[in-house]
Amino acid sequence: MSYFAKRKITLIQLQYLVWLAILLISFISMLSSDGVAPSALFAFNGVFFYALIIYGNIHFLYPRYFQKKRYVLYVAGSVLLVGIAGFVKGYLSLYIGNLYFDKTFRLQDAGTHLSFFLSGVTVFVLSLIIRLAIAYFAVKQQSEEALLQRSQFELKLLKAQVQPHFLFNTLNNMYYEAYMEAPHTALLIERLSDIMRYFIDQNIQDMVPLETEVQFLDNYIALEKIRIMPEPALEFEKGFKEGIQLPPMLLMTFVENIFKHGIDKISGRNQIWIRIAEQEGYLIFETRNSINRYPGKAKPTGLGLKNLRQRLSLLYGADFELDTRDDGRYFTAFLKIPLS
Repeated sequence: MSYFAKRKITLIQLQYLVWLAILLISFISMLSSDGVAPSALFAFNGVFFYALIIYGNIHFLYPRYFQKKRYVLYVAGSVLLVGIAGFVKGYLSLYIGNLYFDKTFRLQDAGTHLSFFLSGVTVFVLSLIIRLAIAYFAVKQQSEEALLQRSQFELKLLKAQVQPHFLFNTLNNMYYEAYMEAPHTALLIERLSDIMRYFIDQNIQDMVPLETEVQFLDNYIALEKIRIMPEPALEFEKGFKEGIQLPPMLLMTFVENIFKHGIDKISGRNQIWIRIAEQEGYLIFETRNSINRYPGKAKPTGLGLKNLRQRLSLLYGADFELDTRDDGRYFTAFLKIPLS
């Protein structure tokens, strides 16, 4: 079991202990004056009142309205929640009191309802403070995980950098040798050199220009296409303005999956469509490729998309969309990330 799974279980157990402590304190405080049975019922009623407000806010109102900045609906829902909880507590208390102490049914006055409502408001404010604290520590934890992941990534990258200058010098020499005899081969060597330079120079940066990322994809696609005969029908739509920055290597997974799992080498009929666009403060990246009917023994594992989703969660929290779809003819991948 992972550290975070154990931590989640520990927090759940801690919640149970807190509720049990509140229940026992309430029960003991009323025991001397009300007796065992009424004290137990009053204590359960009070805990139910607190839990209804706290969990109703934390798990329902907060994620649906507060986080989405729908503050008017959040306030209206909060008032409704506190009012319903106060009403339920009031009449359950009245029922318990009539059951054990006063057999005559009597309605509660406005002052009693107001006291229940105000106590509910107090509990609600505390629940909001708790939820905001949870959100703060969650963001802090994500930041720490991102730093840890970055450190591990940089360490792996440093281990992989075996004499990069030697490799670049060798590629440059190969380029000049090939340029006179085979210009097309020289162009491919140049693209390979650009890819390696991107891995070494750009990939350790927090943010890179979108133009650089797209050029990296162009180079990768050009090198992949030389091993596919006949050449696949590929369309790459680019609609974005200059100056956009994004974390490196976010777009690579989709394109890599196309050439790793989506190329049908038997029929030779391969269609690939790639689109990248800016839309209302978000970057849209979408790929679609024809389904490979003869995948062979190599089966897609889904690890690339899983790792990408994990990285996106660390970078953007819940503010992103990642979706894949297989309609039997085409495989489509869709990514939407905010532009900061």
